[in-house]
Amino acid sequence: MDETLESQIQFLIEIDKLKTIERRTRIIHGERLENDAEHSWHLAMMAFILHGHSNKEIDMLKVIKMLLVHDLVEIDAGDTFAYDTQGNTDKHERELKAAHRLFGMLPEDQAEELLSLWMEFETKETPEARFASSMDRLQPIIHNHQNEGDTWQKYNITSDQVLNRNAEIANGSATLWKYAQQIVQHSVDQGILKQSKS
Repeated sequence: MDETLESQIQFLIEIDKLKTIERRTRIIHGERLENDAEHSWHLAMMAFILHGHSNKEIDMLKVIKMLLVHDLVEIDAGDTFAYDTQGNTDKHERELKAAHRLFGMLPEDQAEELLSLWMEFETKETPEARFASSMDRLQPIIHNHQNEGDTWQKYNITSDQVLNRNAEIANGSATLWKYAQQIVQHSVDQGILKQSKS
């Protein structure tokens, strides 16, 4: 068998493991937790539908590629909960190691492309990365609001924590950040998100 094709197939088999990585957020229409593959697909769809709200003109194919790649590293590194301050201290190092192993399974040109897309998403220095990151931050807010604050309540998360954690949505889309803030306020008003103490 052709070596290039074989390495590509082996990579595709390996990344099927993404379906086994559970996140802390429930799916909207059910009781089970969302997995990373579902999350990545949903973000790609969100970007496709919401790209008109980006602060700047963006290369949609690049954004979608970034969103499909961004969590593959969690196959090795695991999903680090957004509000886990201790877990986030070494998150980048764990994920970088995973990126080199996983993407290194591919032919060199594809390995370099995927690593570059992953690094671009992480550094958030381009309009595409900032918009992709906005999708990654907005989606759990929508899920939690739809799930009556399930994760927020389970982990005793406050409105200030949600707003501080997700303020970077504005870097990709001022419109979607305004929308996210409205969701947070509505969640507080409904009693499904605890109001931060002033």
